[in-house]
Amino acid sequence: MKAFLMYRDRDFDLQRDLPFHEETLTQDLELKTLFNAMASDDKFLLEVARKAVLSSMDDLDAILYRQAILKDCLKNSAVVRNIYAIAVEAIERKQKSFYFGIFTRYPAGILHSSRDALQMFLDMLKQLKNIADAHADKFEAEGFRRFFAMLRTELDDEYFAHVQEQLRELKFRDGVLISAALGKGNEGTGYLLHKPQEKKGSWLERLFAEKPPAYTVRLHERDEAGARALGELKDRGINLVANALAQSAEHINSFFTMLRTELAFYVGCLNLQEKVAPRGGAMTFPAPVAAGKRRHSFKGLYDVCLFLTMEQNVVGNNVNADDKDLVMVTGANQGGKSTFLRAIGLSQLMMQCGMFVPAEAFCANIGNGLFTHYRREEDVTMKSGKLDEELGRMSAIVDHVRENSLILFNESFAATNEREGSEIARQIICALLERHVKVFFVTHLYELAHGFYEQKPENAGFLRAERRPDGERTFKLVEGEPLQTSFGEDLYNRIFHSAG
Repeated sequence: MKAFLMYRDRDFDLQRDLPFHEETLTQDLELKTLFNAMASDDKFLLEVARKAVLSSMDDLDAILYRQAILKDCLKNSAVVRNIYAIAVEAIERKQKSFYFGIFTRYPAGILHSSRDALQMFLDMLKQLKNIADAHADKFEAEGFRRFFAMLRTELDDEYFAHVQEQLRELKFRDGVLISAALGKGNEGTGYLLHKPQEKKGSWLERLFAEKPPAYTVRLHERDEAGARALGELKDRGINLVANALAQSAEHINSFFTMLRTELAFYVGCLNLQEKVAPRGGAMTFPAPVAAGKRRHSFKGLYDVCLFLTMEQNVVGNNVNADDKDLVMVTGANQGGKSTFLRAIGLSQLMMQCGMFVPAEAFCANIGNGLFTHYRREEDVTMKSGKLDEELGRMSAIVDHVRENSLILFNESFAATNEREGSEIARQIICALLERHVKVFFVTHLYELAHGFYEQKPENAGFLRAERRPDGERTFKLVEGEPLQTSFGEDLYNRIFHSAG
């Protein structure tokens, strides 16, 4: 049995390697805030959220497949949480009660523990089947329809009755019927477990019925060696069926393990939605388009991590950057540029793992990888200069970037003078654009931004952090020509005049 709730044709691999720059992405986009909101203090949910978000997909059909399942989860959250709780309970009960028995070295122990584990799993499967019978018609996504159809087809009443009968027989209440032959040196060989003959007729008829010829050996109650030998004969006879039963128990355990893992992602999404929605935070399912197209338009896009850490709502932005390969962002200090850039990265990751995004409306093309190049603090070890460190990180990105990747730059290459920093940034941007890489660049380098603006390229957009005449920041970004000042004087006056 397979759940297939994360991918249409394969399981979700929780052990897969993450991108080489996962620590950088986590730091620059403050992803720990997002992961913690999805986990709600559950370590397993935290790990699944981290792996799912950072393992973003670049397949349009796979993203839409997962989106449809998440939409069903939002409409039927109680049912989904119930299924998840059943999977968790099954795994925990198996670990607590049957772990040592199933892996013991003696066939009798393997048989006993496997039989008990299967009986427990049978009860949990019945609960899943009951949910499928009661709620399957409420789900519309292809993934859930297939999942519930599988439960209802494979776990019918005949299946449960057959398995229950097999488990009853495997208790061997009437003893074990084994055949064997003599091999070389009169050693026993060919041990084979037989199914007991069915009992027919009334108990009185069976009492006086003719018995097949047999030899009976009775052991003295103190014959430990004889009991041990008899036990070894029994173990040889039941060895194959014990191993088969253990494999069956592990197969069902693997099903519950994968079901728990894949539903954990959706439970994390439900946890996030329940933290955002009551405060009025907008969440929408994005409209992803193929990587080769240039789409990036949205309404009310905001930084969900900032939203989660603040008591008041945050400002959203409306931007149409369709058909743009480069978006240059300039403007006043503390005007919301870095927050906007982080919202761009978060929404891209969330879209490409099949989630909703923090916006009223959102459409973007899929990216073949997301990279960030943010300004860093000075190297306290003095092993390299700040510019050297920036160029080193840029070199690592270039080694992994592909056509239609997305790179977010935040105050990059400002560690040297403006002319040199602008020229370095210009050459890097031009090289990336030639390779069809999409670039969002937040900068105070006027020479850089104005140089691109003067060229009036059709594939470039220019946004500016809005500042009112009195110096107030609205935290909105508007289309506009880069200005030669970032209005640092506003901050100086606000800090030192208020202090005075």
